[in-house]
Amino acid sequence: MIPIGDNVFLFAQRKPYVTYILIGITIGLFLWELKLELGNELGYTISKLGLIPAGITNALTAAISGNHAAWIAVIMSSTGILTGMFLHSSFAQILGNLLFLWVFGNTLEKIIGHRQFLLLYLTAGIFTALFQIFTEPNLNIPIIGANGAIASIIGAYIFKFPKVKIDSVLPLLIVFIPVQIPAFYYLFWWFIQQLFYGIGSLNIPPLGANQFSIGYWMQGIGMLFGAVYIRFIQSR
Repeated sequence: MIPIGDNVFLFAQRKPYVTYILIGITIGLFLWELKLELGNELGYTISKLGLIPAGITNALTAAISGNHAAWIAVIMSSTGILTGMFLHSSFAQILGNLLFLWVFGNTLEKIIGHRQFLLLYLTAGIFTALFQIFTEPNLNIPIIGANGAIASIIGAYIFKFPKVKIDSVLPLLIVFIPVQIPAFYYLFWWFIQQLFYGIGSLNIPPLGANQFSIGYWMQGIGMLFGAVYIRFIQSR
């Protein structure tokens, strides 16, 4: 099932500039990743810019134990919490993430405004990354992708528009059948479609990235974060 748009009518016609910029940055960085892959430099770059829970927990343990110099390692390894959000490990992952960002983020940004939307995107990405570190502190494989941030966009959207139907297409071989699917359905489809994120994977030696892990699939926290965030905005 492929979402392509919604039928939400808005009086406010503000442009979703943050959504445009996020999509542009993500595509630009993915093209950079492809260039690095051709030069056999992608593995090193992902290991430096991706989120590696074990690197953070090991450095933090050493720092708490009295090794003051290890605090530098904590800071350096923690940068992957933010930078990893803008990198992707496969064509399927980036296409899926950007498609959901375009369909759900487009409308949501028009409603809550540019600043609130960007704040939701970044804080949700950081929050879900911290949750992944907590659930799998010994994971030594880089985690990259905007999955947690976009899950929060979906959660916020569906909390705001629980009865809206999403214009979608159902691909059957070479035929694409237009259908309308309740937005709530995509809460479940978001997790199912990630089973296919390995399609078109980039070559990221030595260990790869985004291999199956408990924390990686616990993005329901991101959806919950998005719902709580939009509820907080409404209460104000």
